[in-house]
Amino acid sequence: MVRFRDRIDAGRQLAAVLAPHYADSPGVIVLALPRGGVPVAFEVAQVLHAPLDVFIVRKLGVPGCEELAMGAIATGGVRVLNADVIAAARVSNETLDSVCEREERELRRRGIAYRGHGGGPELAGKTVILIDDGVATGASIKAAIEAVRRQGPGRIVVAVPVAPPSTFAELEPSIDRLFVLTSPEEFRAVGQFYDEFDQTTDEEVRELLAGGANSR
Repeated sequence: MVRFRDRIDAGRQLAAVLAPHYADSPGVIVLALPRGGVPVAFEVAQVLHAPLDVFIVRKLGVPGCEELAMGAIATGGVRVLNADVIAAARVSNETLDSVCEREERELRRRGIAYRGHGGGPELAGKTVILIDDGVATGASIKAAIEAVRRQGPGRIVVAVPVAPPSTFAELEPSIDRLFVLTSPEEFRAVGQFYDEFDQTTDEEVRELLAGGANSR
């Protein structure tokens, strides 16, 4: 089973796989899902000599069991829901709307905190490489894919260090290319594949985005 020391190590390993395909290619942009995807994506952007930005997605956690995703929202008003989880957890429409409203506020806050405004990068015609530190249910990355697709990119690529086989199979048909370094059958959470998996802070995100400008 592949393990990673931390997100920097995961990013460097991912960059080594992506470089033969996308290094120094015009029209490539690396988009990180904050906050955990930013340190991974920073390493990739440096190696590819590509611009780095964030694409903000918020998981909709089941109340009382927030780690369980009942869906996700993304920039541009995209909402992706997991009907099976919502039904199993008996989440009412009122509760779902309340969670969505709360996460939309946080989505806007992060856009302003990271960029100084709530908008996103221009993606039309570009090769967009979406990166996170790992994928579990896939709710967040699915919302990001849908939101990116609405902007008319040339290609959508997803690259993550780890994802379970079931999520791998769900994602692959919906995008142009998928890169996953390890896809173990025994999968409980993304953090189990990292020796260090501390939470990334807003300040770290801002610093990495500022440093990523040197990749342009």
